Formats: sequence, C-alpha cells, structure tokens
Amino acid sequence: MRLGEDRKVDCLMVYIEVTVSNMMLDDSAIGKMINHFWKYRRKNTGILKNNSLGIADVQKLENMDEVFGAILSGNAVFFIDGYNKAMKISSKGYPNMGVSEAESEKVLRGSREGFSDSVKTNSALVRKRIRDTRMKVEEYQSGVRSNTTIQILYIEDLVHEELLEEVKNRLEEYKIDGILDSGMLEQLTEKPWYSPFPQYQVTERPDRTALELLNGKIALLCDNSPSALILPGAFSSFMESSEDWYHHFEMATFLRILRYLALLTATLLPGLYLAVIRFHTQILPTNLLLSFADAREGSTFFKCDRTGLLELAFELIREAGVRVPGALGNAIGIVGGLIIGDAAVSANLVSPIVVMIVALTALGSMVIPDEEFAAAFRLLKYGFLILGGYLGIYGVVLGIYLTVSHLSGLLSFGIPYLVPFVEEQSVRQTGNGIFRIPFKARKYRPVYARKEQSIRLRKITDRKGRES
Repeated sequence: MRLGEDRKVDCLMVYIEVTVSNMMLDDSAIGKMINHFWKYRRKNTGILKNNSLGIADVQKLENMDEVFGAILSGNAVFFIDGYNKAMKISSKGYPNMGVSEAESEKVLRGSREGFSDSVKTNSALVRKRIRDTRMKVEEYQSGVRSNTTIQILYIEDLVHEELLEEVKNRLEEYKIDGILDSGMLEQLTEKPWYSPFPQYQVTERPDRTALELLNGKIALLCDNSPSALILPGAFSSFMESSEDWYHHFEMATFLRILRYLALLTATLLPGLYLAVIRFHTQILPTNLLLSFADAREGSTFFKCDRTGLLELAFELIREAGVRVPGALGNAIGIVGGLIIGDAAVSANLVSPIVVMIVALTALGSMVIPDEEFAAAFRLLKYGFLILGGYLGIYGVVLGIYLTVSHLSGLLSFGIPYLVPFVEEQSVRQTGNGIFRIPFKARKYRPVYARKEQSIRLRKITDRKGRES
C-alpha cells in the first residue's frame, strides 16, 4: 500500500489471515493505524518513532526473528519505507474457545468463570480481579518450533525476589522443540521429578489464581492451555477449595476436616481392612468378625487378590467415564459400578464388605479438590494395600512413616511442602491449616509473601483513617 498524497510512502502489512483478517475494520487497531497515516500525510516515520498513534498495544521490533515470532503469534506487523524498525500491532490472535465455566472445580458460591485457551484472555481475567499496577505480567517464548507464549504473573511488592529468579532460571534451563500444554512445562521445571506429589497447583479458576497471587505466590500461564500453574505448591493448598474463603468459617472448617478424613479413607482404608482381617482379627468385636466371615464364605480369591482386582475394576470404570463424552460417561460410571459390584458378589468373587470398602475409597478420592494431588494418593493406596495385606498393621505404619518422611523432605521452589504445618505460628495467624479462622482474624499473609508485606488486613478505628 502507499500512504500520503504529497509524498508517496511504500508500506507493507504482514499477517496471517485466519488470525487478524477480522481486524481490518475502521474501529480495529490496524484500521486506526491506517487512518492515522492517511491523516498525517507527512513525517510518518516521526509518528512511529514517537509512538504517537494513539494505539495501546504497539511494539517496535528490532530484527526479523522478532518479526517472525510476532506474526506466528497471531499479530500483524507493519513495515514503512524509511524506518529501520517494524511495528507489531496486537490482535485477538488465533481462534479459541473463549471464556467458559470452570468444569473440574465446581463451587456453590463464587465466580463461574474459567480460563480459556488464550493466554492473553487468561491474564486479562486475572487482572480483572487484581486492578493494581504492582501486578506484573512477564512474557516468554518457549519451544524452538512451537514458540509458545508463557506468562509469569506476580505482584511486585509481595513476591520474594529469590523465588522469582528461581522460576525464570528453570524456564530457561531446557530447550525443547515444542510446549503444547502447561503439563509439559510443569514436568520440565519440577524438582525432584520422581515424586508422585505435584509441586505446582493446577487451577482453571481465575479467582483462585488471584487469591494465590495476593498470598505472594507466582502463577504461570501457558498459551493453548485453559489452566494456570501456581507455585510454590503446598500440602494445605491442595486441600483447599476456592469457596473456602467465601463461606463462614464454621462451614469451611467442617468441609476441610471432611476432606482430610476423605484423604485418609482413600489412602489407608483398603490396607487397614486387609491388615485387620488377615493378622489382627482380635481387635474386632465378635459379632462383626462373624459377619465378615459369613460374607467371605464361598469366595474363590485370596483377600489381597480380590481387593486389588476390585480396586482396578473401579479405576477402569473411572477412566471410562472420563473418556466417554457427554452424559454417556456419567451413565457408564454409575451403571458400570452397580453391575460389576453386584455381579462380583453374586458370583462369590468378592464379599459385600469388600465392595463397600472399595466404594468408600473411591468416594474419598473424589472429595479431594485437586485432581493431580488426589491421583498421588490413588497410587499410594496400592502400596498400602500390599503392605497391609502382607505385613499387617506394621506395614501400614511403615507406609505412613515413609510417606510423611518423603513429604517432610519435599521442597517446592525452596518452600517446605508441609507449610504451614511445620510452622505453628503460620497456621494460627493465617488460617491455612485444617481449621479456617474467621475472616476478620485473617490479618497475616502466609510465608510466601515478603515479611514487610505480611499484614493483609487492618481495622480502621474511625473515619479519620487511624488504624488499630
């Protein structure tokens, strides 16, 4: 195209049609830019140098590598004769699903918004909730061939500088051909890699992300991924729900206690059942013991075998329910569980008590709010099942000792995994443990934030602004 009447100026606009073709309108960023050039027929390069276009998201590009990266990211690039730099005009980018309701983190009270596949939309959803100039968004490109956009979100005066530098160093530690989802990014940057416990908290809720940023944590957003990675991860954070701070503290505390009981049930119940039935029957009342014996009469498998097989059968039902789309997946879970359980009891393969144990274990794992955190205990369940089935109570105690020892030594970006349980004062002041303190008493931030910013809530004593 050529702009200007008094002096012809050669210009070039480069873009990918499917990403910015809808922006070629008068009210779009590109349209406004072209209108500026038609209005100012002279000294177009001066307008570019002084960034006098009146368009918010315009960036100067120094070399062709930056130009190619901007075009492939879904932006338009503007060249003008006589100016030694290119101008990136941001667009809405590639087509995406848009903002939808959060699916895996359902709440009864709170926002229904969930992240989308666009990293720009996701960061905007977080900034919508934290309208503070101290909230920073740093952008990186990862993947030699994919050039995936990754954003680091943090609040400048809350986050520890050491934590921020550690995150940046880990992002630059590896060079890979492509990053297609935040899960790939998580596996590349977590240490130690062999632990089944997640070191990032994965959430698809912008309000949960904003809440953790206010605690002094860092969030990672990956383009094409409808979820955020929050770090550091901690045991108590995985057991909290987004609506814990929206409910009254009595109900929130009750629900937290229920989740911890569900976690113990999902992990220890099968192993404890086998340990008691095989080695420690003397601790059971006589009537209950006789009831168990009647229920097991005629069963053709060993105790460990039938419990393990039924657990695997329920895992198959769970996986089938997830993979089958729509309402049919829910039907498979319900009907499959009923049919397999009833058929196994009728064929004397398992006893009714085993079906009940497996069902309670499955329900307990579903109560845990974080899916990846629950998956770690689903794996540990089989370890406790073997230890309890062959070593009795001593095996269960050994498994608990090994699990707690591993969690005690686990660090997430330098922060102990068992925070705040390893710091009694932190539990009492922040309410991030099992018991949730009243909201008015939540005066202090957790240990993730800087000490000089540890106070989050102050009470104003009068209208003159004096604080207590």
